[in-house]
Amino acid sequence: MKLVTFDTGKNPRIGIWLEAQKVILDLSLVQPDLPRTMIAFLEAGEPALQRAREALAAPLPTALIPFDQVVLLAPIPSPGKLLCMGHNYMDHTATSPGELPEFPNLFLKASSCVVGPGSPVLLTGASQAVDYEGEFCFVIGKRASRVNQAQAMEHVAGYTLLNDVSARDYANRVSQWMLGKSFDTFAPLGPALVTKDEVPDPHQLELVMKINGEERQHSNTRNLIFSIPFLIAHISQVLTLEPGDVVSTGTPSGSGAGRKPPVFLQPGDEMRLTVEKIGELFNRVAAAA
Repeated sequence: MKLVTFDTGKNPRIGIWLEAQKVILDLSLVQPDLPRTMIAFLEAGEPALQRAREALAAPLPTALIPFDQVVLLAPIPSPGKLLCMGHNYMDHTATSPGELPEFPNLFLKASSCVVGPGSPVLLTGASQAVDYEGEFCFVIGKRASRVNQAQAMEHVAGYTLLNDVSARDYANRVSQWMLGKSFDTFAPLGPALVTKDEVPDPHQLELVMKINGEERQHSNTRNLIFSIPFLIAHISQVLTLEPGDVVSTGTPSGSGAGRKPPVFLQPGDEMRLTVEKIGELFNRVAAAA
């Protein structure tokens, strides 16, 4: 299933995106007592997922909303934690060739900078070096505390996409990247939360980021240094992962900062991130008012 958070001008709620039919199945109309937010839905666990599957098996015609009548929001508009990785692709490490990091380089990105697909990424003028980073994410579906790698995938609800927009000048001023990663609107997320049963192997997915139609990043998740099970086990030894937490697995080479000379985002630029089986995340860059 492609689970989405959407708005029709009323209160945001969750549904299932039937992409081929170009409609959203509004779960609030077929299962009114299901939670209306994605985090609460994930917290409700397998029973809620099963009821969503039942609704999808025999969709109520009156609960189908044409896609052009909805606005997709980020599938999880305000995740409890938005954890990101630095240098987690074989071709994008800070080490010399043949030398891989021993441990993941984790940082937090503020949940307040999350925006949905189609929402603008705003340049305020504070940074002169705003960059794109296309990333594949997993979403926690079941509380994970001190789990091992063998158990780790049991705690994954599904997958989504993140554009880890970054103010390089801010991030490079100090050793901690968080401020440069957390400008408002710097976390486009979506378009959907794709349940893990739809993705047999999350470590075999093509990732492509295009800027204004030009391919800038192209890799495959098989090139991740630290796998999803490793990351869950590693993180959960320290902090508890909760339903709705988003963990982004890092970006491959090809960001604007790595070009010679560097090329940073400008108002009007169009960013299009595609990962097979997950979907496409599109956002434009705009100047803040």
